[in-house]
Amino acid sequence: MSRVIVLADTHIRRGGKRRLPDVVYGALDAADLVLHAGDLVSGEVLEDLERFAPVRAVLGNNDVELDGTLPLQQSFDVDGVCVAMIHDSGPRQGRAGRMHRRFPDADVVVFGHSHIPWNEEGVDGQLLFNPGSPTERRRQPRCTYGVLELDSGAVRRSSVVPV
Repeated sequence: MSRVIVLADTHIRRGGKRRLPDVVYGALDAADLVLHAGDLVSGEVLEDLERFAPVRAVLGNNDVELDGTLPLQQSFDVDGVCVAMIHDSGPRQGRAGRMHRRFPDADVVVFGHSHIPWNEEGVDGQLLFNPGSPTERRRQPRCTYGVLELDSGAVRRSSVVPV
């Protein structure tokens, strides 16, 4: 079983005061893989996350420093589960169909951008998953991050965790 910690929209600037909350670092200690769905802002965030587990990340609209380093989207296998990642999945209306057309083979589509946590089934059982943001809640009641537990081709657990 793989325990995957999912982050997005951390918006941590180089040399700034913002950092990941301690509870996220605690979760990272038990991670087999870390996913970041964009808007890291600084390469220092990648370096920090790589201390805990392998990291896969995509480019967000605020990732100017990382342009050319990170892909806009990617798909990969984790314990037999096809995971796709993109930063901006577009508007809520039509998202399920749009993501299924873009990533027809994905079991899970991880995205960010809105800072709105999302953990719902889309078309044909495809899981649409936005972890929210652990550092910038915007209009959400709490900052959040995500956890996926993947094993033998199945999503065993998906949860958005308040910070």
